[in-house]
Amino acid sequence: MSFFGFGKLTGIGKQKQTSAQASAVAKGQPPLFLRRDYALSHLVKGSFKGVVQQPKYTDLNEWLAINTFEFFNLVNLFYGVVTDFCTIGECPTMSAGPNAEYTWTDTQRKTIKLAAPQYIDYVLSQIQTTLDDERIFPTKIGAGFPKDIRATLSVIYRHLFRILAHIYWSHYVELLNLKLEGHVNSLFAHFISFVKEFDLLERKDMAPMVDLIAFYEQQGVIVV
Repeated sequence: MSFFGFGKLTGIGKQKQTSAQASAVAKGQPPLFLRRDYALSHLVKGSFKGVVQQPKYTDLNEWLAINTFEFFNLVNLFYGVVTDFCTIGECPTMSAGPNAEYTWTDTQRKTIKLAAPQYIDYVLSQIQTTLDDERIFPTKIGAGFPKDIRATLSVIYRHLFRILAHIYWSHYVELLNLKLEGHVNSLFAHFISFVKEFDLLERKDMAPMVDLIAFYEQQGVIVV
């Protein structure tokens, strides 16, 4: 997927903005990203089914790895656009709506509550380290993937989903102001189509975005 001119937008607009989405949710109204006119904004028309299916004669693990690198780069890029707004003061917890709050588990297996920017920084660093590990994602000809690669991929996609969900729930207004709703919607629909195609996330993992996913399934954008 190509995001034309996307790189030029990084770091735009550092002024503090009032989140209309947060106030709407507090009043019991649906979040802005569920508004039909915003949700239907896409760069890619139609279903993502053909985009995510494993091509003929392509090794499954190779296909999963290639797409994982691509999704990591795109999610990282999107977070870079809203990073000036995602501060410890504005996002004191790593959340995705009123019913989802995520914690970090450190090297001593202790559960820690972190502000969203800290949590995301840890997650992106951890994923980058994993992707760079030749024992997990080999780049040499003839080298095979480990037997537990699917478990590793599920952890990566769970964390990437949480970042996307946080962006939707906490920073969608900024994306609207930058006219990037079509970009993020296309990325999200592509991402969910992929994880559903290869069973990389459990239903409970996707709970914060279940309404948008259901809407895209009704529209035929995500085909199960």
